[in-house]
Amino acid sequence: MSRQEKIQGVRGMNDILPDDEALWQRFEEAVGDCMRGYGYRRIRTPIVEHTRLFVRGIGEVTDIVEKEMYSFTDALNGEELTLRPENTAGVVRASLEHNLLYDGPKRLWYTGPMFRHEKPQKGRYRQFHQVGAEALGFAGPDADAEVILLCQRLWDDLGLPGVQLEINSLGHSDERRAHREALIAYFEANKDRLDEDASRRLYSNPLRILDTKNPAMQSLVEAAPKLTDFLGPESQAHFDRLQKLLHAQNLPFRVNPRLVRGLDYYNLTVFEWVVDGLTICGGGRYDPLVEMLGGKPSPACGFAMGVERVLELMRKAGAPLDPAVCDVYVVHQGDASQLAALQAAERLRDAALDVVLHCGGGGFKAQFKRADASGAFLALVFGEDELAAGEVTLKWLRGDDGAVGAGRQQRVAIDRLTEVVIDAIAQD
Repeated sequence: MSRQEKIQGVRGMNDILPDDEALWQRFEEAVGDCMRGYGYRRIRTPIVEHTRLFVRGIGEVTDIVEKEMYSFTDALNGEELTLRPENTAGVVRASLEHNLLYDGPKRLWYTGPMFRHEKPQKGRYRQFHQVGAEALGFAGPDADAEVILLCQRLWDDLGLPGVQLEINSLGHSDERRAHREALIAYFEANKDRLDEDASRRLYSNPLRILDTKNPAMQSLVEAAPKLTDFLGPESQAHFDRLQKLLHAQNLPFRVNPRLVRGLDYYNLTVFEWVVDGLTICGGGRYDPLVEMLGGKPSPACGFAMGVERVLELMRKAGAPLDPAVCDVYVVHQGDASQLAALQAAERLRDAALDVVLHCGGGGFKAQFKRADASGAFLALVFGEDELAAGEVTLKWLRGDDGAVGAGRQQRVAIDRLTEVVIDAIAQD
């Protein structure tokens, strides 16, 4: 009989293995604490949405809609559906559908997988994860400042060095139109210097040309008309106030006039958090989106961060992690000992301890090898001698400094086991 071929995972859609889970958990706990500290409540939206949600919200002439979305026709009912490439549109859709803004503004946050058909590379995958926050119904620059400060607090909590803030203003639609016309005229006069992407975007989305990574076009882009020169008094006042609020919190930033957005719904404030030239988080204000998706006009701002990129920074920064999978590992030998060990393990779990009961047989030497690998503080030994005496042996696997193989051991009566184990771990 021929051996079956192994099925590999889909390219760019990666497994998250147990050894990485401690890092993910550290990150998720920090995010949850930070969001609660700013009054944000979690929302969970479906991974699949109607394709028209993203076409209307993101814009038809964008790389995401044109080339990157995983879209398909539901064979059962003919609906055009898409795996979400981002979640701001989904959060706004849910807020409108369930009338969440009926009693005032809302602070919402989310986390979960997104999907884009991009070339997989380190820190960027086809199934990737984002954390985002959306402040819906808040019009002032104070809300912009708050979401930026939330990010800074998270970087501090995670111990990430070297994360730098860049900000800009996209102004309002009439100001962007005037800037767009000036950009088109400028780039038309320099058509011979445009690469293929820039030529394609010249009339459909000229703002994205400013975001080019092509070194040959940098001098051309640097000399292009700046949006900040087209801002009216209201937009300029909003941007000035934001900067004043950030200065008041001693938060350093750089005004980057080339910081743009390829999505149609952004206006006024835009910002990015950058490390060594790599963007790990981006956001800003998107006041037009609620109305674009069928709601009454309502201001909004927020951000989204790439989880995988943040985790990579945590690894480089040496994030402190607890590799232990349990508090107590239970070893045993023989049928009678197995029954006693199972009973003891359940009582310890009743006391809210994490317990691994050895399964699969094997001698004490092999079992202790697994106990050491588990990261447990204590091993409980149920052997024939202990069982005959109505006792169990406690063996310390780690000392107070966390060193493996502390070696200290003690016999205790089985009926006092839970009390003694709790005291031993509490004293650690």
